[in-house]
Amino acid sequence: MHCRGPLTLKRAHAPTTVRADGLAGTLTADKEYPARVAFAKIAELLDQFSADPQMRGWETESRPDAFAGWPLLAESIVECQDPAKFDKIIKIQKDLDATQQVLHQTIDNILERGEKLDDLVSRSDELSATSKQFYKQARKTNSCCVIS
Repeated sequence: MHCRGPLTLKRAHAPTTVRADGLAGTLTADKEYPARVAFAKIAELLDQFSADPQMRGWETESRPDAFAGWPLLAESIVECQDPAKFDKIIKIQKDLDATQQVLHQTIDNILERGEKLDDLVSRSDELSATSKQFYKQARKTNSCCVIS
């Protein structure tokens, strides 16, 4: 039987997993720490612990600190401080968020450029109308005078 569930505290939560072979693991973190990431890390560590030849005999060990110096545990504690560093889904989500921000900025810039282009087209139309009016006025003025 494999059992897993969260232990909820006031300011923290402690996702816990107990495997069918009796090996258990828990990760205590603040409430913002993603439970999915915690459960995945616990499962990974339990698999690594049970596969490590130096950790053999855990089933019969009764001292609570018998395996406290396990090197992978110390490394994992440091690694787990930032779940985005080792969790691919969080990393992808952060990349997507960053890309989304860039896209929003690009769209804003394009819209702003579009407004400037619209303004330039409007000014060009005004200039064209003014130049046509100037041309007509110049023709009228020059029609009365004949240069010979």
